[in-house]
Amino acid sequence: MSKHRSLMDARALLAAGTLALGGAAIASTSALAQADAAANYPNQPVKIVVGFTPGGSNDLLARLLAQKLSEKLGKPFVVENRPGAGARIATEFVARSTPDGHTLLVAPAGTLVINPAVYSKLNYDSIKSFEHIAVIATYPFLLSVRADHPAKNVKDLIAYAKANPDKANYGSTSAVFQLTSELFNLKAGVKFEHIPFKSGGEIVTGIITGQVTMAFADTGPVMPHIKSGKVRALATSGAKRLHSLPDLPTVVEAGVPGVVVDGFSGLITPKGTPKAIVKKLESEINAMLKLQDVRTRMDQIGILPAGGTSEQFTAMLERDIPMWKDVAKAANIKFD
Repeated sequence: MSKHRSLMDARALLAAGTLALGGAAIASTSALAQADAAANYPNQPVKIVVGFTPGGSNDLLARLLAQKLSEKLGKPFVVENRPGAGARIATEFVARSTPDGHTLLVAPAGTLVINPAVYSKLNYDSIKSFEHIAVIATYPFLLSVRADHPAKNVKDLIAYAKANPDKANYGSTSAVFQLTSELFNLKAGVKFEHIPFKSGGEIVTGIITGQVTMAFADTGPVMPHIKSGKVRALATSGAKRLHSLPDLPTVVEAGVPGVVVDGFSGLITPKGTPKAIVKKLESEINAMLKLQDVRTRMDQIGILPAGGTSEQFTAMLERDIPMWKDVAKAANIKFD
């Protein structure tokens, strides 16, 4: 009996050893496949999808990214604008794309953390549908009015809205700008009515022509018009003042506590893309963000280089999505 048991134990150990070796072989094969995928990437042109029309901060970032990655990796990186539905169309398209690293999305905070807070049904999951490569940039929004508007500061703007409720409105292109504006309404005790736009460029035109009273706008499309004198910036939504506009106060400094919104843009790709490709792109982005010409260009449009790891990007989303859900609930904001 003892001999029989020993024989069975030996066979069990042999089987376990065989399984362990088999598992190691599978892991080794997988690692080799990952390494090959990264070494051969990209092997065809890469789409960098943007959910907005040309001219906004995300589009400008995508084109800067496309230029640098094309130069470094030797294949064309081509920007493809797929505007509509607050960038949901573009995001859903990328979520359904082949997970091989050849379809990327420059995704802003509105797409990844605001949409889940304000829409009960989305055809993508910000965490589960994507591999999160790296955060490219962070930026506040600029609270702006036309240059000849009677409001010279945020206090004046609030007084104008209270005195002219039928004329007080704001423009936005997506949920993040709308939620920021509604947060301002809530904290300032005013009611600017919402007017939707398709792009940041259209919003700037709306401000200049008087179609809208004010807007929290991307720095990219509005900054040239601030410098040319056609648009007046009243405040920045960020926690700190912008380096490129040091005299511009934050909304909090201007007298409205509780309105602190710093946007971001990150690069994502469909879930299931080989980890080695994700890490290769992560490394290239971090290297690109250290280049002086890139940093100078980003400063010109009022955005800050970010960087970091894919794991840090995911952790940030896992932290921020519940926070913005709480904000939307407190403000009773739903867009369904």
